Amino acid sequence: MTTTPGHAVGDPAPEQPHAFPGVPDALDRLWTPHRMVYIDGEGKPDDPNDGEQCPFCASPGRSDEDALIVHRGQVAYVVLNLYPYNSGHLLVCPYRHVADYTDLTEDEVREVADLTRTAMRVIREVSHPAGFNLGMNQGDVAGAGIAGHLHQHVVPRWFGDANFLPIVGRTKALPILLADTRRLYAEAWPSS
Repeated sequence: MTTTPGHAVGDPAPEQPHAFPGVPDALDRLWTPHRMVYIDGEGKPDDPNDGEQCPFCASPGRSDEDALIVHRGQVAYVVLNLYPYNSGHLLVCPYRHVADYTDLTEDEVREVADLTRTAMRVIREVSHPAGFNLGMNQGDVAGAGIAGHLHQHVVPRWFGDANFLPIVGRTKALPILLADTRRLYAEAWPSS
């Protein structure tokens, strides 16, 4: 078995770009096979169209503290992501079990947009991020964790927040408990 500098015998070595067909891109490949658990659907509802199995349908029936709900609107609500990309990662979800953005009612579109804007303002006030990632993953192929229930991601970003700890160490460092983040954001949320 051959090794590359910095790799012990038996450890997988990074694949070199010249070994791939086509034009070399000078990138080493860092494989993250542990993500296959997520991609294969562990912990996701068996039937994405079944609102009984959907965590986004179940959350509003629980207390705000237990469900990590930051704010409840008329047709949508704001909840902390249980598996955040970054501290303070919020999701804006319609109450109705609907998968596709084009199937939202006008009231749902309006409130999801308004709650997203308010979420950004609250996160700025409380957490002072340098920027945001916003987005919806529509369908399994696009990376939707719960494809049957649309949700808008509001991810605060700071300079230097992306590093190798989550990839190599399979660990995400979150400096504040989810319950504490929920409380701070809920307290900062403007009253109607």
